[in-house]
Amino acid sequence: MASVPSRPHPSEAVRAACERWGERDVALRCAAMLDGGAPELELLGYLSTAPSGVAPTSGTWPSWFPVWALRGLRYAWDPAAEPAVVRALVSEAWRVREMAAKVCLVREIGAAGDTLAELVDDPVPRVRIAAARAVAVVGESEHAPALQGLARDDDAKCRAAAADALRRLSDRLDRDLR
Repeated sequence: MASVPSRPHPSEAVRAACERWGERDVALRCAAMLDGGAPELELLGYLSTAPSGVAPTSGTWPSWFPVWALRGLRYAWDPAAEPAVVRALVSEAWRVREMAAKVCLVREIGAAGDTLAELVDDPVPRVRIAAARAVAVVGESEHAPALQGLARDDDAKCRAAAADALRRLSDRLDRDLR
């Protein structure tokens, strides 16, 4: 039986890209891809963690390019990438919205607070959960009603994420918002 080449963890792959081009350059190139720039196949090889080092580019794979660019921004950052991440929160693709919310959490992008609060009502539970977690970190008291609504969601994981986010937001702002 042939062995399957192992894939590096995304953080390791992005670290390798940063060693090659520098963190700022990687972050700016990821942001450019988010804004519709031409995909850079060599960089995508790192971001996709493809065992061959060459990103798959045919079929439905191009729909993953923005997700991979956002994944790159979880591990390589420059503040100039912030507007592209905020714009990605309103993507038609739910995986892009989910990953953009995760980047907002990790990078503490306060400018995304209002959009994240709207995403707490997204049709996709994974997006609602990621948005709630990010609101807990970057939101303000005016975002609490969105989390309170999520606390009544049909999905148990969404309700749990809302309860945790409300607790964290309350603790961070030093006021009870539950």
